[in-house]
Amino acid sequence: MLKTYNRDPLAATTTMGPADPKTNIVRDMTTRIFVFDTNVLLTDPAAMFRFMEHDVFIPMTVLEELDAAKKGVSDLARSAREVSRRLDNLIKGASAAEVEAGIDLHDEGPQDESPEFTGKLFLQTFGSADAKLPSALPGNSQDNQILSAVVTLKERDLNRDVTLLTNDINLRIKAQALGIHAEDYYNDKVLDDQDILFAGYQEADQESLNEIETKSFSPNEGVFTNNAEMPERIVKKTGETISLLPMRDYYQAGKNVWGIHARNREQNFALNLLMDDDIDFVTMLGAAGTGKTLLALAAGLAKTLDDSRYQEIIVTRETISLGEDIGFLPGTEEEKMTPWMGALIDNLEVLNTTSEAGEWGKAATMDLLHKRIKIRSMGFMRGRTFTNRFVIVDEAQNMTAKQMRAIISRAGPGTKLVCLGNIAQIDSPYLSEATSGLTYVVKKFRAWPFSGHVTLQQGERSRLAEFAAQNL
Repeated sequence: MLKTYNRDPLAATTTMGPADPKTNIVRDMTTRIFVFDTNVLLTDPAAMFRFMEHDVFIPMTVLEELDAAKKGVSDLARSAREVSRRLDNLIKGASAAEVEAGIDLHDEGPQDESPEFTGKLFLQTFGSADAKLPSALPGNSQDNQILSAVVTLKERDLNRDVTLLTNDINLRIKAQALGIHAEDYYNDKVLDDQDILFAGYQEADQESLNEIETKSFSPNEGVFTNNAEMPERIVKKTGETISLLPMRDYYQAGKNVWGIHARNREQNFALNLLMDDDIDFVTMLGAAGTGKTLLALAAGLAKTLDDSRYQEIIVTRETISLGEDIGFLPGTEEEKMTPWMGALIDNLEVLNTTSEAGEWGKAATMDLLHKRIKIRSMGFMRGRTFTNRFVIVDEAQNMTAKQMRAIISRAGPGTKLVCLGNIAQIDSPYLSEATSGLTYVVKKFRAWPFSGHVTLQQGERSRLAEFAAQNL
């Protein structure tokens, strides 16, 4: 439910206004009318059912934009088709008079969120050509048509608050300039501030550790104290039983994972999660140079080649470029994905240099690595099942919650899935730190006893890279 729109449902029955004969919209002066922009519905196809006793108004321009967006196989196209299906189910069999009077929304709402007091859905049935928009808004753009519909709605219904909901910042600016109350849509936000995102570890004093049963810990969360002599620990939950187990020490070069040892506390936490066979799902956040990909690859190679725990390593990522797209790429699926896997190749070279074998041995090792590591496109994941695989999803911050759900549900028996990303480097124009699929799964899997998360803080790539990450 949205943050600011909830009010006492009993208030919906206290102040009733007379019905406007022109619109039949005024039923209750204590409720509000929310006008939807297209991007709100594309973000959340069930958005119209989340406003309790308040009414929802959809301009005709929004329906036109939904119709234009429905073609294709992208997430936006699927969302547009879902919105159209929901609207069709709502108005199916209704007469023009019933549509103008408003359609009850409660029948299509999510069953676990259906409020006792429900609003109505109104589609634009009046013209807005006579709305007086400033000459500073030239042309007949779709955004201006939405603003015109809102202005007309306000003029025809003076007794109720009208709010324009849009994720478009520029449209909100224009609306405020016209005296139209506009707000962002918050229901797709996983959290309000990325700074409060679960880090995966916490500091505790000795007294807290002695009374661990009374302290709030998440499963597989790292715990450390300010006492350097006390080893770092990991929280394990079995039913209602909570215990603290010492972490394995990966700091020393002799206790490495495929030649890689931890250089800081967070990397040691990460290696413990990656090497734990009881953990099926690991998420790792961190800025560039913190070692996310290198640690995941080292653990995957150790578990695949040394321990034979997995048959092979599968690496995939969302193919969103940093700058201008260079066009179509030739070759097979793996050849097309190779330019996107520069980080994988770089880290494989680093791992291979840790080998004590000669040049021939290193060349043979690299050939072996390429045979046991498969690069797969995310676009061809639908319907697949990965059994006994170590799956690495790189650049996961560019994935939506839907894409993340589709990828995670590919995991079969014996598979471990690792998601890597940096929510400060989102390249998708449709996502933010609060709406990224990576943020979504970190929050949803926090309490699951077979998952772990760690946020890497310290850059280890070079002093130049660390200074750039902190100051640019």
